[in-house]
Amino acid sequence: PALRLATVEHIGPFNQIGAAFERLGAIAGRAGLFANPNALMVATYNEDPEGKPVESLRSRAGITIAEGVPLPAGTEEQRIAAGRYARYTHVGGMEALGDVWSRFMGEALPASGHVVADGPALEIYRSDMRTTPREAWRTDLLVPVR
Repeated sequence: PALRLATVEHIGPFNQIGAAFERLGAIAGRAGLFANPNALMVATYNEDPEGKPVESLRSRAGITIAEGVPLPAGTEEQRIAAGRYARYTHVGGMEALGDVWSRFMGEALPASGHVVADGPALEIYRSDMRTTPREAWRTDLLVPVR
């Protein structure tokens, strides 16, 4: 489905987006966005990192917000279009996500016969990291496909 996100930008290695989520968490907390039990934390990756200097990579840390909810100060809106996505669910800590993405994009996706379409790649964090044991964290990796 389509998503509406309140986001903050991250510039640099994708695996360091945690700093942007810390900034977003402070903003979202003050704005009361965590009061919505259906709110999801989402990372968006708008560019392919192949051949680009890691210090210039752009991504966004976001939280889903409903239509009509005002964007908190310090965030920017990002809309994710509804459509077909290839998905892989990773269970475990975040430190493995780089390897998981490599296998997903380098092996599983090409073997599926799907082709990557325009749009950002996503990580949707399905677990409350404050209360869920690290080994049970669930992260969906999504790539738009045609």
